[in-house]
Amino acid sequence: MRAVVFDRYGPPEVLRQAELPVPVPRGDELLIRVHATTVTSAECGMRRGEPRWGRVIIGPVRPRRAIRVLGLEFAGEVAATGPDAATYRAGDRVFGFTGFGVGANAEFKCLSEKASLTTVPADVPYAEAAATVDGFTTAWYFLHKLAGIRAGQRVLVIGASGSIGTYAVQLAARAGAEVHGVCSGRNVKLVESLGAARVFDYTAEDFTTSGERYDAVFDTVGRSSFGRCRPVLSGSGVYLPTTGLVNNVHALRTRRVKTGFSVRKHEALAELRGLLDREELRIVIDRTYPLSEIVTAHRYVDTGRKVGNVVVTVP
Repeated sequence: MRAVVFDRYGPPEVLRQAELPVPVPRGDELLIRVHATTVTSAECGMRRGEPRWGRVIIGPVRPRRAIRVLGLEFAGEVAATGPDAATYRAGDRVFGFTGFGVGANAEFKCLSEKASLTTVPADVPYAEAAATVDGFTTAWYFLHKLAGIRAGQRVLVIGASGSIGTYAVQLAARAGAEVHGVCSGRNVKLVESLGAARVFDYTAEDFTTSGERYDAVFDTVGRSSFGRCRPVLSGSGVYLPTTGLVNNVHALRTRRVKTGFSVRKHEALAELRGLLDREELRIVIDRTYPLSEIVTAHRYVDTGRKVGNVVVTVP
């Protein structure tokens, strides 16, 4: 099968096309024929070996052999099942999250049927399904599980035009919160259309001097800090960072910082599937590349100008 592998950390050019054996599903595993995957900022960080502390997981000097094929999100078709698989059958359209095993930048991927996956609604294209998984489920985890956002609250989303951010704005607005966003000026109209009542252009405005107060500040891109955001938090407001080792230390010291990893995504995927089925979620796709051009896709994501999601199709 075709796959994109990397044997060392570095720029996008460390990625290369390779022929690998098609995996064989064992036990309750599904062999999934991948039709679409994505390139995320998190994967670009993994490719670079950043942050440095993350190399404890992915490999101290070079990426571990088991994770040399990137790809966190996928949508595809069940091609075969292991002898113990009972929930899915060949031909089912599925989408989900590969977790720490990554591996979706390939024609095939084996996953336990108990992994974070579910069926794709009938009218949803594979590319759109793949573009929803990590961004939506991460936003859902932080806003609903960690912060418990509810109607009448005020939420600020930093990085509101990114993959997590575009879903965070929609989820907070659906919960009945008043949502403000932070993004570049060229994306202000987009973020407003997703449900934000006010949007700060970070190139021209400083949200920390706006006089606004929020029940939650959700930093989806690691562009702020608890210290900088503390003045805009309400009396019981919380700071929700998705990245940064120091934030884990803050979370141990104060209840006003809440962070974590959204790895088990079953509950969020069930919510996501329902919204997709009812056509109640807007999916923002910036660019689409074939698997053969994944180096170009990584170069683009590295610019930091990605809006929403970058999809990779696997012909």
